[in-house]
Amino acid sequence: MSTAAGSGTRDDPWRLTTAPGTSEYQMYQDNSVDPPELVCQVGATQLRYLLSAVDDLHAMLKAQGDWMPLGGADEQKPAPEGTVEAWGRSPSNPAGGWYGLKKGLRGRFGVYLPPLLEALGIAELEHNPRNNRMRAL
Repeated sequence: MSTAAGSGTRDDPWRLTTAPGTSEYQMYQDNSVDPPELVCQVGATQLRYLLSAVDDLHAMLKAQGDWMPLGGADEQKPAPEGTVEAWGRSPSNPAGGWYGLKKGLRGRFGVYLPPLLEALGIAELEHNPRNNRMRAL
């Protein structure tokens, strides 16, 4: 299990690596907006997700009780059924649809959220070159 360097603030963001270990990125909580957001900085690109995604994803994984494929995909591409990515877009999730907030950049939920949950110590994540899965701890 990896741990996130940083405290998750704008001045001291979590420094994370994607599940395969191929890309580094930073995340932090933005509580100055309503509802609070999770800001994900990947190079020059900034993605934003509802902060509630962390607790909601963990609760769903606990209820599911087994490994779940990540299935990360850009917003414009369909998410494979039964994946973390598909759940992060589903009208049946607690957000009622997309957790991603920036139109055109709402996808990649299954890429950037799982390493954060692992670093927070609430989920286990595989680190294979591809087709990784996660489960709640």
